[in-house]
Amino acid sequence: MFGLFKKFKDGLKKTAENALGGWISLFGRKIDESDIDKIEETLYGADFGYDTTEEIVGAIRAEYKRNKELHGKRAAEIGAAVLEKILSGSEGALAQSQDDGKPSVICLVGVNGAGKVYALCGSNGAGKTTTAAKLAYLLGKNGDGVVLGACDTFRAAANEQIREWARRLDVRLVESSRGADSAATAWDAWQSAKAKGAKWLVIDTAGRLHTKENLMGELAKIRRVLAKNDSAAPHNAVIVLDGSLGSNSIEQAEAFHKAFGLTGMIITKLDGTGKGGALAGVYRRLKLPILYVGLGEKPEDLQKFNIRAYVNGVFGLEGAND
Repeated sequence: MFGLFKKFKDGLKKTAENALGGWISLFGRKIDESDIDKIEETLYGADFGYDTTEEIVGAIRAEYKRNKELHGKRAAEIGAAVLEKILSGSEGALAQSQDDGKPSVICLVGVNGAGKVYALCGSNGAGKTTTAAKLAYLLGKNGDGVVLGACDTFRAAANEQIREWARRLDVRLVESSRGADSAATAWDAWQSAKAKGAKWLVIDTAGRLHTKENLMGELAKIRRVLAKNDSAAPHNAVIVLDGSLGSNSIEQAEAFHKAFGLTGMIITKLDGTGKGGALAGVYRRLKLPILYVGLGEKPEDLQKFNIRAYVNGVFGLEGAND
């Protein structure tokens, strides 16, 4: 468990510095009203949003009114408890096929900084293709058979990128040429996964703006094709969100949820941003479970989301004794 807390603490370092930069020095002394104002300011700077920030600061102010001897570390502990309550229920797990003879299908979708969208179902820039390969690798480490379906037949160099990841991580890949029918590739990938007795099929599809009807039509077609093989597929429709975008990706995520019926989220690039607080806002709006978070470049840096580890990482608190 200590290794998990350390992974989150290291990966969330920039968010912690942003959120706590103005008050981590308060850990060793008593705080006052001006310090609480600074706490509020830094939480907004880390993109926690109005509701979450006000709930955290409100709890700290209430405790300060009761106890003028309140120390900075205790204030952080109060904030962490509030955030943990806000995120209650946010930890999620991938759904599995109830038919032992058929693979569990994961279709990833995501939104990037330029507003482009991908589907595993997803978008360019969110790290969707990289996440697809990492997820396939992690699932395979458990000894389960995994097939990766390269259904991004739209983007230039998409096949080369996912092929390299599959080679590096030793993941079985089903692909087709650029411009091919992505739904046909999804069909081939499903058939391959079933023939190989694979437990998981991870599908990576092309991403464009959620307002593009051809993209949404493509996703619908992939869903129909998968359903011909298994009426329950895809068992997981997961959006991949770029954590560095902060709260800007929420509206696009909502549009995909409405159009595709999402079942969960993966938040990437939390190690490279000071806006990791947006994770709370995204969950509050969408109420979708957070399956994994990206805390670095290595495959093992894609970690199952853990509320306590995230909260302690954000607030700079130690978790080894939890």
